[in-house]
Amino acid sequence: MKKITPDPPVASAACDSLDLDQLSEASHRIVSKRLRNPNHADPICHVFTILPDVDTETLLCHACETLASLNVLTTDLACKLEGSPRSLALSIQQLAVVGELLVSRALDNVDPQVNWDDRSPSAHGS
Repeated sequence: MKKITPDPPVASAACDSLDLDQLSEASHRIVSKRLRNPNHADPICHVFTILPDVDTETLLCHACETLASLNVLTTDLACKLEGSPRSLALSIQQLAVVGELLVSRALDNVDPQVNWDDRSPSAHGS
């Protein structure tokens, strides 16, 4: 049985009527207003907020998971690239891994679960 592949979706009228010059002008006005008056609240900083009462361990766990996701995404991207773009993606991936290691160590410092010095030799793989 043949699989029927649908045609790609037709761009909506809203996409067709988008004027990039108007969009650029509007964003320029917003940025200029912010630069002229630094006391003016930045609307972007209110898009994502972190509750003030979140404990450090939870924050570190989420940061570690975010960096692990970045690691996977950049590794997948690097596999699809060649040459200089691949090297750039692998550099970003390496920074994500280093960040993940740092956050993991900070998490261990906040809540040490294993005392590595007290582990038996068999646990070390000997």
